[in-house]
Amino acid sequence: MKLLIVEDDSTFANTLKRRMEKHGYICWLADNINDALLTCHRQLPEFILLDMKLHHESGLNLINPMRKLLPKSRIILLTGFASIATAVDAIKLGADDYLTKPVDTQTLLSALAKNDNSSSLKKSTLTANSGQKIINEPTLSTEQVEWEYIQQVLKFNNGNVSATARQLSMHRRTLQRKLQKKPTINGEVD
Repeated sequence: MKLLIVEDDSTFANTLKRRMEKHGYICWLADNINDALLTCHRQLPEFILLDMKLHHESGLNLINPMRKLLPKSRIILLTGFASIATAVDAIKLGADDYLTKPVDTQTLLSALAKNDNSSSLKKSTLTANSGQKIINEPTLSTEQVEWEYIQQVLKFNNGNVSATARQLSMHRRTLQRKLQKKPTINGEVD
């Protein structure tokens, strides 16, 4: 299991590397866009942890070239600057998941272990057919991605609406209104 960690904070990158190596990953580190792309070409990692803010560049700019080079690799964007807009952008560009820092080891391992299209920002439908599970992955609308992301941040804040609103740079009442309006998928009520 080859993992590329693209992170400009060397202390955090080395901590992530040690944590992931304990779980069987072979890790490479890159702290800028050029080194990240070079490592992708040379090592062909199956998994990529990508920081959104790399020095003065955006990690979002790496998603498209990485996806073209490594179409089956799992790309997870990590950020300390979480916002709904960047979550939507990351998924639209081809990231498989979007996690906010700080992130615990179990959350990282779960995100890495998901199959190709089962991002926490995508919805899975399982159907039994002759004893086999079929996974149907509908594309989510912007409203659905926003809802899922808000739920993820709310969970991280242990259900604290005020803390979640602060982290999302949103007024508390606006967040409460959004929480009351759960979007539907294909016109079906969840």
